Amino acid sequence: MRKPLILIVEDDEKSRRLLRDVLRVKGYETVETESAEEGLEMARALNPALILMDIRLPGMSGLDALAVLRAQTQTRTIPVVAVTASLMSQQHGNVVAAEFDALQRKPICVSDLLITMEHLLQNKPHLPVAP
Repeated sequence: MRKPLILIVEDDEKSRRLLRDVLRVKGYETVETESAEEGLEMARALNPALILMDIRLPGMSGLDALAVLRAQTQTRTIPVVAVTASLMSQQHGNVVAAEFDALQRKPICVSDLLITMEHLLQNKPHLPVAP
């Protein structure tokens, strides 16, 4: 049995490759992009089971992309995990207010990421975003 499709929206090539490789080793199918705009198109076209989205992206931010995802009927229920390298207190408030389903800080702790993903993929309510 194949695991669900995960969309990775990450502009840093090394981070994107790490996420892709870890998920594929665990049996997930992945698609990826460097921009929020393309990520939105892919989300509509492919209906992934979950999205891993960097906050700081060229062009549209991950926060703005989440707002678009939540505003569209077709994508509003896709769990979205915020992925970020730095999170100041004001940004943390923005992430919480944006209602990401979970937050993963970089460098990624693989075991935490996988636990979070499994939790969200089992259709459980979103996880609180810890400070």
